[in-house]
Amino acid sequence: MIHQTSTRSSVSAMLPRFAFLLAALFAPLVAMQAVQAGSDTFIEDSRKLSSGAGLVLVVSLQRG
Repeated sequence: MIHQTSTRSSVSAMLPRFAFLLAALFAPLVAMQAVQAGSDTFIEDSRKLSSGAGLVLVVSLQRG
């Protein structure tokens, strides 16, 4: 009888954690379904021209 109550209490302690995990995993899916965007809508970043700093870093790291 004691074993049954300890199992029930451990299951009841894990239930809120499991519910929170499921909510965290499925929240983005639910949010995607709620977005009213057409197929002609694009979300993009404005491209900035490179200043060449990456090339300078690569060359200086190869020398050192």
